[in-house]
Amino acid sequence: MEREQYLAAIKPRMPEKRYIHTIGVMETAIELAKLYGEDEKKAETAAILHDIAKYADSEWMEQIVRDEKLDARLIGWGSELLHGPVGAYIVASEFDITDEDTLNAIRFHTTGRVGMSRLEKIIFVADMIEPNRKFDGVERLRKKAMKNLDKAMSACVRHTLAFLIDTKQPIYPLSIECYNDTMKREESEG
Repeated sequence: MEREQYLAAIKPRMPEKRYIHTIGVMETAIELAKLYGEDEKKAETAAILHDIAKYADSEWMEQIVRDEKLDARLIGWGSELLHGPVGAYIVASEFDITDEDTLNAIRFHTTGRVGMSRLEKIIFVADMIEPNRKFDGVERLRKKAMKNLDKAMSACVRHTLAFLIDTKQPIYPLSIECYNDTMKREESEG
């Protein structure tokens, strides 16, 4: 499938504001893919489809987690975390996308994980810094993203965890593992 077909497939599944966000993630992901030598088509596809399950019913998504034997820790975390792994499942089953890197970029775009690929980092960062995002610190993150993908990823993970802590929200274990991994990588790079 091509860009327009994927866009047409996701548009009815989300509010207009989320669709505009998705376009911003797509454009940012393509820009980052060019900058860091990643496959632009894969970045485009993962970006367009990353929020395909964002507005799906939480109970239905939890049933998918059970039926497909996805990470059982996802149960009870709500759509904010369910939509990544369930989105990857939808993309694989509905669009016959089998590229594991593309699926992982969708699967882990909200939590991150240990050992993320360049494509996964691009989608994670693009989701956070796309032009429609407005929050304190976003400009700093955008500048980092244009200079060093790994440092941008690390800064985005820290920003996310700080937000969750400040708003007294629980932190999913994969996000903590991702944070620890990015810190160890930064430490080893000096």
